[in-house]
Amino acid sequence: MTTQRSIRLGSRGSGLALAQTESIAAELAGRGHKTETVVISTRGDRDLAKPLPELGGKGVFTEELEAALRAADIDLAVHSLKDLPVDDVPGLLTAACPERADPRDVLISRNGNGLAELAAGGRIGTGSLRRIAQLRIIRPDLVSVPLRGNIDTRIRKGLDPGGDYDAIILAAAGLHRLGLDTHITEYLTVEQMLPAPGQGAIGIQCRVDDEWMKSELKTINHTPTRAAVTAERTFLSALGGGCQLPLGALATIDGDALTCHGLVAATDGERIVRVRVSGNAATPEAVGTELAQQAIDAGADEIIREAS
Repeated sequence: MTTQRSIRLGSRGSGLALAQTESIAAELAGRGHKTETVVISTRGDRDLAKPLPELGGKGVFTEELEAALRAADIDLAVHSLKDLPVDDVPGLLTAACPERADPRDVLISRNGNGLAELAAGGRIGTGSLRRIAQLRIIRPDLVSVPLRGNIDTRIRKGLDPGGDYDAIILAAAGLHRLGLDTHITEYLTVEQMLPAPGQGAIGIQCRVDDEWMKSELKTINHTPTRAAVTAERTFLSALGGGCQLPLGALATIDGDALTCHGLVAATDGERIVRVRVSGNAATPEAVGTELAQQAIDAGADEIIREAS
């Protein structure tokens, strides 16, 4: 018989973070547990003026949650997996990844124009080096303009008739989780815009020594998602580990086979490395490691050094 206990879930205070945390709370409540959401402000939430690379990249949306978890002020922490550094901090582990949402990026255009129809010189809101690099490859005549804030704020800025943007690029998953997908003008294909490693997935951390919590989280882990994001994040780790590096990765699973695509691109759009590796879904780390080595052999490490 499952032992019930009250579970404190740590979450950032944004609408998306709370929606993701509420979905995990609902899963646990379905198993008979009482839950409480503890909202924790992070460095990335408090400083909305600086571009993310200037904030340091790693851990800007996770450090405070991890500190609260280590101090036992919360029992688990719910993260957008792409925000979570690839290396677990001492005493914590990523214990579960529920089934992934749509990993693609989308375009939200003020005038309803798709990416191909935007006028030359159009201003595209994004603060992601990965998106900037790929945008300059497919539409070098467009201008990338920094954009930060929660999803509602970014949509409002993007649709403002007198604003600074002709279109903005966001992750599809967040829009779907918040019921804001009606704003989407166009889904960008993964050939146009390879997603960030782990995009669309949720990562749930708990303490290494909390055996009960680890056992409960196993029930909401989605094995194919976990294998796919493990390959992607292994690729990221082997190439430096920063969530603000100009790289993308996406793995898919078909039966026992796992195929992972990787990309590293210079932010000026002049150089790009694309790699693809297939292997066994039971050994996703090996796939990610081989993918990174192929990228390094093709010159990806030089692109990353220049971008860092």
